[in-house]
Amino acid sequence: MNYKHLKYFLHVAEAGGITRAAEQLHLTPQTLSSQIQQLEEALGNALFVRQGRQLALTEFGRLALDYARDIFALGREMEASLKSRAGSGRPLELRVGVADAVPKPLVMRLLGPALKLHPNSVRLVCREWRHELLLADLALHRIDLVIADAPMPASVSVKARSHLLGQLPVALVGRPELLQGRSLPQGLDGLPMVVPGEDALLSARLHAWLDHHKLQPAVVAECDDPALGLELAREGHAAMLYPSTLAPDLERQFGLVHGGELAGLMEEVYVITLDRRISHPGVKAILQGPHDFLQHSVPTPRRKRTRRPDPAPDV
Repeated sequence: MNYKHLKYFLHVAEAGGITRAAEQLHLTPQTLSSQIQQLEEALGNALFVRQGRQLALTEFGRLALDYARDIFALGREMEASLKSRAGSGRPLELRVGVADAVPKPLVMRLLGPALKLHPNSVRLVCREWRHELLLADLALHRIDLVIADAPMPASVSVKARSHLLGQLPVALVGRPELLQGRSLPQGLDGLPMVVPGEDALLSARLHAWLDHHKLQPAVVAECDDPALGLELAREGHAAMLYPSTLAPDLERQFGLVHGGELAGLMEEVYVITLDRRISHPGVKAILQGPHDFLQHSVPTPRRKRTRRPDPAPDV
């Protein structure tokens, strides 16, 4: 089997059709079609079937796509592992997806063990996006891991594992004049606040916590990214929630003070990886830590594989 042809097949399947894949590969559609046909002849089965003006993967094509993704992902992992060896002289690339809801100072602490593997020789590629979109990139092997505030949803059919690294207690932070005279939990009632966006796991937990205590803050803004919330808090528009361990740094950077922890409310920290042997040294380092700033680290059970449906490519 010609692996160049397999690579072309992967491009066609993921690009959504021969025309778009040909543009990406700087080939003519006729040349690319010929390469796909040669691969089909070598494998003895059709990979695509025409449906009107579109191409759809056959059952054999879907199986081949799974193998192709794994083959080239393992090739990238092999390259990263060999580059990481002493004396290679080449930077180790670590592609990280970061969910919007995760505070970026927390991300830096999590990346610390990987960055210390080979000082000044790790090349980070970071993508910040919504949780489910990052999982799609992980499934397509575009990133090595996802740092998130929640595990992979059961509704997402991706061959991956959610590693719970630990939890962080959540604190109220804000300008001193805004929090003056307010004690928790009753001090939250009527308090101008920035709350997490609805995609954040902490959002649902916060609403349940407030309902339990019969409290109703004055919601000024709902932010997916805590960075915007911090800017609003610095300007004195509202208070917000932030991991208690990281809160002391906010007084120096933003003039925000620690207003106390919300008892029983925790923010979780997950690293999501593809469900296979982890060989990338950077991913291994992040999972192994140490992460002394986290609480109650526990292992996460393996998740059974289910097939993720592939979209029908266009011509």
